[in-house]
Amino acid sequence: MELNIQENEAINKVAEIAQKTGIESYVIGGFVRDLALKKASKDIDFVCRGSGIALAEAVGKSIGSKVTVYRKFGTAMLMYKDHQLEFVGARKESYRSESRKPIVEDGTIEDDQKRRDFTINAMAININKENFGQLTDPFNGIADLKKKQVRTPLPPDITFSEDPLRMMRAIRFASQLNFDIDPDTFQAIKNNKGRMEIVSQERTTDELNKIILSEKPSYGFKLLFHSGLLHEVFPRLVALHGVEKREGLSHKDNFYHTLQVLDNISGVTNDLWLRWAALLHDIAKPDTKRFVKGHGWTFHGHEDKGARLVPGIFRGLKLPLGKQMHYVQKLVRLHLRPIALVKEEITDSAVRRLLYEAGDNIEDLMKLCKADITSKIDVKVKKYLTNFAKVEKKMREVEENDRVRNFQPPVTGEEIMAHFNLSPCKLVGEIKDEIKEAIMEGKIGNNQEEATQLMWEIGKRKGLARP
Repeated sequence: MELNIQENEAINKVAEIAQKTGIESYVIGGFVRDLALKKASKDIDFVCRGSGIALAEAVGKSIGSKVTVYRKFGTAMLMYKDHQLEFVGARKESYRSESRKPIVEDGTIEDDQKRRDFTINAMAININKENFGQLTDPFNGIADLKKKQVRTPLPPDITFSEDPLRMMRAIRFASQLNFDIDPDTFQAIKNNKGRMEIVSQERTTDELNKIILSEKPSYGFKLLFHSGLLHEVFPRLVALHGVEKREGLSHKDNFYHTLQVLDNISGVTNDLWLRWAALLHDIAKPDTKRFVKGHGWTFHGHEDKGARLVPGIFRGLKLPLGKQMHYVQKLVRLHLRPIALVKEEITDSAVRRLLYEAGDNIEDLMKLCKADITSKIDVKVKKYLTNFAKVEKKMREVEENDRVRNFQPPVTGEEIMAHFNLSPCKLVGEIKDEIKEAIMEGKIGNNQEEATQLMWEIGKRKGLARP
């Protein structure tokens, strides 16, 4: 079979240099897979008989591009217009049981294809003049693409025992491509799941993020769960699974509810951190679950407890602890607030407080709240969404009138100290807080004139004299 690479300028340029240098070369891996799937790809991997670094340096010299060399791994990378080109010499690998770092030796193109993770990534296209465009597919990757299945080239127990990260990659590719996993391959994941302990957290989390960014991430998480991998890499999420029943009353399965919320949010955003907020919004329900006789199951305070858990989860997964973590933490903490507004009469005061606390994240919070409506009763869902529309309308009106998003007090602490000739003290904070509360409750407007007048009144009540 031939796959058309004739019109790819980057490949033609590498083929030209490979011919001049006499280096036998192939395009391999993800680019070939995507080409067969008729998907665009800007990343092209080349494998050579000999030194991939030497070929990369020759290409870089020819086109005037900087070459980044990773001698430890025997690879090199450069940019050609909008394509990223990576070069490696054909290798064969062997592994030790206590490490996923391979012992690497020079090999043939066939050796290199054997060490690839999956058949759909083991296909190569010859770019040498005499066989240009010819597909080398020793493990029937094209057939697996047609079957929409992920399968290992070698016996899967060998593949996964040697490099356990490939188990996460199998599920990631299945999730991204909406493919099945070959039964023997899936069984091998179950058999070898304990080997994940030798994989670095950073690599594991990178694959987890890619699953979260899938079009329908619930599919990937269900594969992780049923294979047992989720129990190894994210046990706190597994704790959401299951339904308990007492006195004829049961609660919903919060694991599958969470996956539905994740799918719902993924339909409206590709933002990784908003998707993480969806994944973690109910994470503290196992910790807060209580059965109240005659009433049923409650998860009181799970939003606050969940927000407190977020930093530890991010730290454990080696996710960034800066603004991304604080963003997720805020959305987890606030995710019930708009729902509470839907259930009761919407007051300006409640809307002001929500706008103040959510700030510029209010739109994302509303997306999360809408995604959190997962009832199978269509009438109930439509009712909630209609009420959410009313809340959003009220938010626009309050914001236009009161400008409380990212609220800054009209009177600062420095101004209070100057007006009453005070040094920094608790009293200054109390005056500021009372002014803020008055604005939130709608007792005064969010402007300097009314805030200053209230400041004098508070000062008088507290026995402060004007200087």
